[in-house]
Amino acid sequence: MVTFTIDGQQVQGEEGAMILDVAKANDIYIPSLCAHEGVSPYGACRLCLVEVTKNTRKRLVASCLYPIEKGLVVTTNSDRIANNRKVLMELLWARCPDSEIIQDLAKRLGVEKTTFPLEDHDKCILCALCVRACEEIVGTSAISLVNRGVRREMSIPFYDNSEACIGCGSCAYICPTDAITTKDVDDTRIISMPNTKIEFKLKKCKTCNSYWAPEKQLEYIACITQQSPDIFNSCPQCRD
Repeated sequence: MVTFTIDGQQVQGEEGAMILDVAKANDIYIPSLCAHEGVSPYGACRLCLVEVTKNTRKRLVASCLYPIEKGLVVTTNSDRIANNRKVLMELLWARCPDSEIIQDLAKRLGVEKTTFPLEDHDKCILCALCVRACEEIVGTSAISLVNRGVRREMSIPFYDNSEACIGCGSCAYICPTDAITTKDVDDTRIISMPNTKIEFKLKKCKTCNSYWAPEKQLEYIACITQQSPDIFNSCPQCRD
């Protein structure tokens, strides 16, 4: 175990753990929108900035990407940190002015308004959580971040090729701002993304006649697990 200090409190964490993860484990609040325990760290939102002191040198780092070290001194809130977070929060608010989640977090961090020109990016903050979940958890890489600079956005290939998507909804589940949503209507699942909307036919349970999962997702699971598709003829409740 590695022993170090956060806000004057001595804490411990496994070697290789990131500051943000150890802080969460010790109920120390550090704001973040792009971090999730299920995927690799990315450092997109930069809201998790903390100040670290090492060998008398102080600097700001993204706590989701900075591994803990013995004797490290971490400060999670200072005037320097607050000023940086304020600018970051204002930029996010300007990018997604209709996002209640962004507005609520901004107010929690003491930001009452944004001084930057308002834009409209359908609540997408480019955190890449959806991209990482699709690649690392689902294994399909059906969505990605495309373009550069101010034209950067998330999309399926060529904005209209949904062939790789299996309709699992993991992207919607992990999205921190509800930029991606999923809804099941009768026998159809509808996944709405900033640049497209995709529909999937749902499988009907032969026992209770309820629609319970996209047929394409079940075909994918059967393929990677090398099981017969027939095991999905009944929903989980009816199989139990």
